[in-house]
Amino acid sequence: MIEYDRLRSSAGDLSINDLIPFLSLELPSLWIEEYREMTPRPAQIVEARFEGFRYLFDYYSMFDADGGRVAYGRSGEDRLVAVFGVSAAPRSSRDRSRMRGWCGATEKSFGSAWDKGHFIAHSIGGGLAINVFQQRRDVNRGWSVAGKLYRSMETYCSTNPGTFCFSRPFYEDLSGCPSALEFGLLREDGSLWVEHFTN
Repeated sequence: MIEYDRLRSSAGDLSINDLIPFLSLELPSLWIEEYREMTPRPAQIVEARFEGFRYLFDYYSMFDADGGRVAYGRSGEDRLVAVFGVSAAPRSSRDRSRMRGWCGATEKSFGSAWDKGHFIAHSIGGGLAINVFQQRRDVNRGWSVAGKLYRSMETYCSTNPGTFCFSRPFYEDLSGCPSALEFGLLREDGSLWVEHFTN
């Protein structure tokens, strides 16, 4: 596990304006290293930028498209490694038809315990693309204790535009559905607030 408090301490007395580029530089390599350790297959990690956020993505199917240089197993899915950036007001309204089109009707595809969640909420500037995942409904909607905590973190980012935040999934199999999720943000006082949510 990444020792976020130690990383934050190593930055010393940097201002918020300097902490954001520091974290943006240091965290991706730590996340990628841990992802490679938890993933029992080759990983093809690429970076994509959408709506002001940077997405680190395991584009595993690229191996197949790349002439099969590495044996590609069809049981594994492309999936997110981490996403980070600064919160902002949504740039557009929700694309509800596109959300409905992803994997079909939610309950029919996943069951009543699940939602189509966002790694970075639409309310803080997250888009669709590779930002949608199968998320526990009680967490996504703030119905459980963990869900209330999760929503309070999103609310902090929403009411404080420009907040550095990140989301990092954990996987126990080769699918794109995470078993857990880490959500973190940089508070106005310069402290890191990071929580772990079972999915």
